[in-house]
Amino acid sequence: MPLLPTLLRADATGPAPVRRHPGVLTGLGRLAAAAVTPLVPGDYLDLFAPLRAGAPLRAKVVAVRSETSEATTLLLRPGRDWAGHVPGQYVRLGVDVDGVRRWRAYSLTSLVDAPDGLVAVTVKAIPDGVVSGHVARRLRPGALLHLDQATGDFTLGVHRGPTLFVTAGSGITPVMGMLRNHLHELDDVVLVHSAPRREDVVFGAELRGWAAEGRLRLVERHTSVDGLLGVEALTTLVPDWRERHTWACGPTAMLDDVEAHWAAAGVAERMHTERFRPTVVATGEGGTVTFAASGTVVQADGATTLLDAGEDAGVLMPSGCRMGICFGCVVGLRSGTVRDLRSGEPTTAVPEDGIRIQTCVSAAAGPCEIDL
Repeated sequence: MPLLPTLLRADATGPAPVRRHPGVLTGLGRLAAAAVTPLVPGDYLDLFAPLRAGAPLRAKVVAVRSETSEATTLLLRPGRDWAGHVPGQYVRLGVDVDGVRRWRAYSLTSLVDAPDGLVAVTVKAIPDGVVSGHVARRLRPGALLHLDQATGDFTLGVHRGPTLFVTAGSGITPVMGMLRNHLHELDDVVLVHSAPRREDVVFGAELRGWAAEGRLRLVERHTSVDGLLGVEALTTLVPDWRERHTWACGPTAMLDDVEAHWAAAGVAERMHTERFRPTVVATGEGGTVTFAASGTVVQADGATTLLDAGEDAGVLMPSGCRMGICFGCVVGLRSGTVRDLRSGEPTTAVPEDGIRIQTCVSAAAGPCEIDL
């Protein structure tokens, strides 16, 4: 089915008076796109009922809330097939940026049984982050995102005893999901959190409010003043750390240190960590292209489209306009890096990312594998 990136920008629900209103103009744009793109019956339903049961799972952005200068919370209404989540889990969002669908995982920070049925993810924009910057700064209410079911095992499970949370930066997000849902069940909670400055602490006001009420002990480490938090300082701040089950999320170096320290103390089973997976893929000009379904492997230069490279090698390639307009050539990028020949921007993927690309305007930028 052709991809329609304009469908991700609004959720038109019916006829409306024509006036200069962003939501109406976006809806008209979607209808205009439909007029020039071949559609099947399901596409028409997608225009008017994108969250219906049986449709590909999506979520509509209902509200956007700033948390810090770099972090934004999206309140989402998931489609009817949403199965819910367990506090601490994450969800993958599919966002179309410049014609390429990119998937990223974000922790859920909302109540599991919110009365309004909404779920929330909190996204921190990272330097040069194509997706995080787009999500944190450019998404607006009414946008539609592709959605996977929640997953992940960084959860409290049945534990309700003395608890220590160790977080840094955006590592607070899965822990916030646990606290919002389980804090009333816990009576001995310590949270040690690191951020560059006081104003950079995501959810700072809410956390400090809980601390003022005596519901948890909050230790803030502002690294611009205090320096990085080492395990020696951490264990001094929380003398009974050996007796507490600990959940830690943050930079890799911090997690490596706490895991090693807990293991050396013989209490590794009390340490639970969540690592935000980095995507590190070498980029270049041209590379080996593997067509997974056919098993064909070709060497392509950085100026030859994947569509041309595949056809030259005898691979049956879907195509349409061959100009990047109709989206008839869209396929999955399993792994590796490709470059958009229009913008020069690379797109990377690792297995299970679910990223889709246009082969008629993309070229290899290193070794890559696609679903054909």
